[in-house]
Amino acid sequence: MKHVAVCDYGAGNTRSVLSAFRRLRVCAEVTADPDDALAADLTVLPGVGSAGSAMAALRARGLDEALRERVAAGRPTLGICLGLQLALEESEEDGGVPGLGLLPGRTVRLREGRVPRMGWSRVDALGDTYYFCHAYAAETPAATAVSEGVVAVAESGSFLGVQFHPEKSGAAGGRFLERCLSRA
Repeated sequence: MKHVAVCDYGAGNTRSVLSAFRRLRVCAEVTADPDDALAADLTVLPGVGSAGSAMAALRARGLDEALRERVAAGRPTLGICLGLQLALEESEEDGGVPGLGLLPGRTVRLREGRVPRMGWSRVDALGDTYYFCHAYAAETPAATAVSEGVVAVAESGSFLGVQFHPEKSGAAGGRFLERCLSRA
């Protein structure tokens, strides 16, 4: 059985991510321990909140370095929503915040369309509809899929980040998480 570690740094969607993996009958646990984040088959960086407070909490728990070490070692890591944004080199949120540097690029405030962007939208390359809720988005050459012109998926090495919330996306989200587990 695969072991999934969901990084606990005070993000708002930690419990729903944990529940989504448990629905798939996966051994998943929330952890603030960097050793757990390093050892798991798949580590998830969830996220709902602001970049500044999230990065401060990751640093305070040592999870920032654990995530960098994990990705450098080629271990599968999934970032969800703010987790994708934090993986970039920097964010313009909160006056400018250095990110984890797991992906090239930066996070910028949405300037067109509805802000915040909330609701269901098709992710072109994945062929399914997922739930989105965000006011910031990735600008990265590592983008592999878009939704309504916004980066929906970005990937570099062992890091995969999504702007949508698979844990809130019903059957399509479950299928996506199963695909992530198959890579772990």
